[in-house]
Amino acid sequence: MNADRTGRTAAGADRSAGVGRGVGGLRVAVTGGSGFCGGHVARATVARGAEVVCLGRRPGPVGEHRFWDAARELPDLAGVDVVVHCAAAVGDPAPGSPAEAEMYAVNVTGTERLLQAAGDRPVVWVSSASVYDPRRDRALVREDHPRAGQLNAYGRTKAAGEALALAAGAVVLRPRAVYGPGDGTLLPRLLSRVRAGTLLLPGPDVPLSLTAVENLADAALAAADGWAPGAYNVADAAPYARDAAVRRVLHAHGIAARIRHLPVGVARTAARAAEVLARTGEPALSRYAVDQLAHPVVLDLTRARAQGWTPHRTLDDYLATLAPGGRTAPGD
Repeated sequence: MNADRTGRTAAGADRSAGVGRGVGGLRVAVTGGSGFCGGHVARATVARGAEVVCLGRRPGPVGEHRFWDAARELPDLAGVDVVVHCAAAVGDPAPGSPAEAEMYAVNVTGTERLLQAAGDRPVVWVSSASVYDPRRDRALVREDHPRAGQLNAYGRTKAAGEALALAAGAVVLRPRAVYGPGDGTLLPRLLSRVRAGTLLLPGPDVPLSLTAVENLADAALAAADGWAPGAYNVADAAPYARDAAVRRVLHAHGIAARIRHLPVGVARTAARAAEVLARTGEPALSRYAVDQLAHPVVLDLTRARAQGWTPHRTLDDYLATLAPGGRTAPGD
């Protein structure tokens, strides 16, 4: 991919010239379409009148499926106008484990393969706010915040992958803590930490940015409509007070639990011990997980908003759709 997108389709040429006609009528490739984020992007693509091609090991919820193993082969992008890259290996694997090697193969070398296949097609690359240096103040994080010192393989491989994407002229989106219908990681993992009617959280209450998956999908398709290359933070319109948000999540899932604050130093020590005990598996608690909950992390959305994007979905919107017991109500 190069700066002037030579060789792109006519529709892609119009968008890069600033026409801004939306993705309707285009053929959009969504990698990782069978996953949480990719599935929402795929459905949103169809809802906007575009054709979707889902690339991954399993079919997506809509559109054409083309098999792609990101860790091992080039994707087939024939006939595609624009690519939204959501495929990623996620988790918190132990250093030196096979899972860490697979994560690198998907998130870094998989990105190399995708960019090679994309050629001059526009690419929207979904990254993560986990790339930001946790050693620096994150009370208001702009896109030029240093990207170093990541606490786990996920953060390191996403940083390496997005560096390739940025060098190739892609649009890179950095959401934080994505939640919503179909989330099998973020909120379920939080709920699993309740023990004997108590949920321990590290440190005092802090403000945190969260990203509704619908807001991410909207940003991905808006970016595909001609955002300038570069990185953009993506999150809900306002940060949440951690403790109040957690209480609302617990209530919506019908869980009666008290929130107790654990000293951050104690939580870090417990995390280091858990990481040692895990050896080659995923630890029950990690320094990354402690960091994500213990410190203010608020994303500055100025750059994305300047492109005309506005996040509309909120955590309360999502929680209101849950039936008793935490299941999504029928029809949602």
